[in-house]
Amino acid sequence: MRPDGEHGLSMDKVPVRKRGWARRLFAFAGPAYLVSVGYMDPGNWATDIEGGARFGYTLIWVLLMSNLMAVLLQTLSARLGVVTGHDLAQGCRREYPRLVVFCLWGLTEVAIAATDLAEVLGTIVGLNLLFHIPLLWGCAITAFDTFLLLILQRFGVRKMEAFIVMLITTIGTCFLVEVFLSRPQWGAVAAGFVPRLDSNALYVAIGIIGATVMPHNLYLHSALVQSRAVSNTYTGKAEALRFNLVDSVVALNAAFVVNAAILVTAAANFYSRGIVVTEIQQAHQLLGHLLGGTVAPIAFAVALLAAGQSSTLTGTIAGQVVMEGFLNLRMVPWLRRLVTRLLALGPAVIVIAWAGNQGIYRLLVLSQVILSLQLPFAVVPLIQLTSDKTKMGPFANSWPVKAVAWLVASVLLALNGKLVFDELHEWLGTGPAWQWLVAVPVVAALAGLLVYLIVVPWIRRQQPWDKALSTGSREVASRVRPAEVKRIGVALEHASGDAEILSAALPVARANHARLTLIHVVDTPGVMMLGKESSSLHASADEAYLEELVREVEDRDLPVESMLLFGRPADQIIKAVREAGLDMLVMGSHGHQGIGDYVHGQTVETVRHQARIPVLVVPSGR
Repeated sequence: MRPDGEHGLSMDKVPVRKRGWARRLFAFAGPAYLVSVGYMDPGNWATDIEGGARFGYTLIWVLLMSNLMAVLLQTLSARLGVVTGHDLAQGCRREYPRLVVFCLWGLTEVAIAATDLAEVLGTIVGLNLLFHIPLLWGCAITAFDTFLLLILQRFGVRKMEAFIVMLITTIGTCFLVEVFLSRPQWGAVAAGFVPRLDSNALYVAIGIIGATVMPHNLYLHSALVQSRAVSNTYTGKAEALRFNLVDSVVALNAAFVVNAAILVTAAANFYSRGIVVTEIQQAHQLLGHLLGGTVAPIAFAVALLAAGQSSTLTGTIAGQVVMEGFLNLRMVPWLRRLVTRLLALGPAVIVIAWAGNQGIYRLLVLSQVILSLQLPFAVVPLIQLTSDKTKMGPFANSWPVKAVAWLVASVLLALNGKLVFDELHEWLGTGPAWQWLVAVPVVAALAGLLVYLIVVPWIRRQQPWDKALSTGSREVASRVRPAEVKRIGVALEHASGDAEILSAALPVARANHARLTLIHVVDTPGVMMLGKESSSLHASADEAYLEELVREVEDRDLPVESMLLFGRPADQIIKAVREAGLDMLVMGSHGHQGIGDYVHGQTVETVRHQARIPVLVVPSGR
């Protein structure tokens, strides 16, 4: 991700300091906007709407405080990526033992699935409100929108960032319309910035904070900032950090405005009339009745749909970053996206079929509890790593920054811990005894892991990361042995493309003084039904063809033999590899694409995955 989105030139070659300040800022702008959508996803809507409907404007200060916390943590995340060149997941892999890394990866994957669950529910509800699509049909539609990101990625990072900004603008515009139509009491809105909290509002305030800071965003931001070229100098990194700070402040404050607008809309329309709203669909219906017309409910539904789609995109990227960072494992993007979406759709389909709208709201709350449970396992390593001078050098957190960061972490741990405790207490209090047997060991294990993350770095001597990447090249080089190629199999098709296959095989055989085995598989319908006992003109022609080729190759002073086989080509070729003791196989790609692979078969793919010898695939029949 080192190249800069469009041009891919390094900062050492392009002296960016000669650009104007605005152009340099624009060059770094973008990553924080991708991250900011996580702070206005459908999971936040539930807490914002409930907070505004039950307590009016008094919880706006909670939104502001949680936003300031988010700015600090996202700034630390960007700092880690710019200074070390590692994202948070990669840093954890290099810092902690393998067991701890695996546990952190598992927790993060659960958090990403919970995030995707909230995004799925938001999209389903948005489609239902906007187009009256049944909830279960909405589940089917969300299964297909998983590939939207794959289309956008083809256009580059900058185009994808522009699309996300467009969705954010849509969300913001819709809620500005809602606020305008709601006509709130601006004096009461201003008073809402004064901190005050009674015991009745504590639970909702905890929910707002718990839904604001998303753990996957910390991993994502530290990776996205590396899509900008940064000079490997103190001055270059310092400049990148300044511009990323501006990017984070602007983007996250935009998210704050959206969340505040949701809360203000709920307070102006529901709290003032004594209406308690606990469902997103209920809020949509009431807005139409209270404000009149169709503008308000349509704007609400469009914003919800945009929030679900934008959060889906960033959640997908975060999943790829986490898997590659923790495990150094790359998965095909469409498969990664499909697995994550199916994990989210399963609970959504079950709950919608069983409990309907009320079930969606409870599922949204559950997704936020899961995120709250995972949050400390991202925040604590982030603060520890960015405070380590051996890794961050002069960019390590100063004492004031560390003090504020640990204060924020303590507040988040305490509030999220209470949220999780209350939800588990409610869940376990009415459930069977086996739930306690499952929940208690899990909570104890998570608590032990958290204690390890907090305590061990303080008592263990700080160690710098190796400058060179641990690629394992020495181990690979030590196991390199020249391959002995004595018998080479040549899979022929009895077609004009065999010339290219033999042209590739002969020089290899001559260079290694190897014996050639010409292989052809008869796969006529009669053979597939009756086996090699089925006589046909086709099989006789194939046999004569092989015999003639053997004579031609022998004339070139190469030892050669033939094997005529019957049955499914891939199975017979793999069988020939074992029985003839081949050291190498040369075969042709038939040149079919798309549906042609299914019509003519996919022999090459099957053989190369199952054969335990080198397979040279030659373009043929094109």
